[in-house]
Amino acid sequence: MITYHLKQSGFTLVETIVVVSIYTIMTLVIYTSIFNIYRNNSYTIEQSYEVDQARRGLQTWLSDVREMTYADDGTFPVAVMDAHRLGFYSDVDKDNTVEYVEYLLSTTTLFKRTFEPTGYPPVYNLVAPAKVEILSEYVQNSLQATSTFRYYDNAGAELGAPSSLLTDVRYLEAQAIVNIDPLRSPGEFLLRSGVTPRNLKDNL
Repeated sequence: MITYHLKQSGFTLVETIVVVSIYTIMTLVIYTSIFNIYRNNSYTIEQSYEVDQARRGLQTWLSDVREMTYADDGTFPVAVMDAHRLGFYSDVDKDNTVEYVEYLLSTTTLFKRTFEPTGYPPVYNLVAPAKVEILSEYVQNSLQATSTFRYYDNAGAELGAPSSLLTDVRYLEAQAIVNIDPLRSPGEFLLRSGVTPRNLKDNL
């Protein structure tokens, strides 16, 4: 009589623990990689969106400043010239009425504030703007001690901020350092634009 013994195959407890451990590690590695890819792509998309928003804001600034003109009450076109604040008069909504417009960087937020004249003769109430727009919320100029606005005379010399120099302004520049998180890549983007207002030319 011949007796056959069947050899049972299977995992030992140690082998099972090793397999489960390897599977767990691989799962964690794959999950972490996918999470990091999603997080990095999400950040890049958000950064690109904010850069585009700031770019659009500078385009609006360029258009408004190019058409700055004397106020309806006769005030000189440039009213405020500061490193992070620019006030001027311009018909920004094309309604044949000259508005007072202010571009202001407050901490990291770049605002555009528009004030409408009222009455006759026209009076500008600069306490309550008729419209406030946020052009960008991630401008790092103040944190990096970089001016947002710069002013130049007819000879190309940069002007300081005293109000006595308002009538010397002939060329203006605006720049914005945009970064939604200064501690992360892909890093900051510098946007810059300059313009010569049509109504400030000396040969008019």
